[in-house]
Amino acid sequence: MHAEQEAQFQSFVAARWSHLVRTAYLLTGDPHDAEDVTQTALAKAYRSWRRVSRSDSPEAYVRRMLVSCNNDRFRKRRVRERLTDAVPDTSVRDNAVAWADERNVLMAALAQLPARQRAVVVMRYWEDLSEAETADVLGCSQGTVKSQASKALAKLRAWPGLGRITAANEMSERAVL
Repeated sequence: MHAEQEAQFQSFVAARWSHLVRTAYLLTGDPHDAEDVTQTALAKAYRSWRRVSRSDSPEAYVRRMLVSCNNDRFRKRRVRERLTDAVPDTSVRDNAVAWADERNVLMAALAQLPARQRAVVVMRYWEDLSEAETADVLGCSQGTVKSQASKALAKLRAWPGLGRITAANEMSERAVL
């Protein structure tokens, strides 16, 4: 790799690292796995940076690599994550603790989704990609994105802790108004 391409890759990694790790965390549910998946995707991107950098959107290209690396992780180990159904009780309920509890409930709910549905939810609602962009990243049709999103959202709506969070957020919004 030429020095100019090396610098371009390093600049890309410096600018996008935290965003890619957050996306990977939502896909994996584990901070360590998220960093591993991100590093694997970036290593693959480095090897083919000339092709990646010439694409219309290098970030989209690397994002697709990230999803593929996460899928490979399941193919290799076939290990299912098991999270608890309930968030541990806390004695102090300040905003930071409440936010952490809500995040734990959301991550537990996401962990229960099949890998494909989880990837669709992360790409559509966290990454805020369109259905077409999500389909491109996941290598499927827009119809698959729509059906997987519908099924995933139905499962998330039925998740016990998420209903409580939604109701609490609506009540706090009314109190502010």
